[in-house]
Amino acid sequence: MPTANNLVAALCLAILGAVVSELIKPQMPEGFNFGHFTLISAGLGVWVGWKIMGPRAGKGTTMAINNGITGVITLVIAGLLLFGAIEMLDRSLNRRYQDPITAIQDIVSLAADYSFTLLDTKVITALVVGAVLSGLITEFAYRRWR
Repeated sequence: MPTANNLVAALCLAILGAVVSELIKPQMPEGFNFGHFTLISAGLGVWVGWKIMGPRAGKGTTMAINNGITGVITLVIAGLLLFGAIEMLDRSLNRRYQDPITAIQDIVSLAADYSFTLLDTKVITALVVGAVLSGLITEFAYRRWR
């Protein structure tokens, strides 16, 4: 059911996903094809905000911060796996895998490789501040527009 807290959480995580994806771009190797990296990150933020953060609002300030942290962790893990799967599909179209099991296993290793780009100070700061603010803003929306 559409509620204000779902919408606000979706918007907060969409903005955070777009900002973090722009912070990650300079850390990738030169010539890396990003495609629709920022749009996919924002779309994933909308989905995580709507499904994970929005329904969990309304339990107080401490739980709001925990809700924001949970939403951002979910966004990061889902993003790593999604972009690992996209890279795996690109590689599979170039016939780099012998069987489907190897391709599926490579999703996790690609996600682990991509996770090292998140270790930058700017990215970590954006994720932590974004998590806290997203949780608090979602809680405010719940209290304001119930």
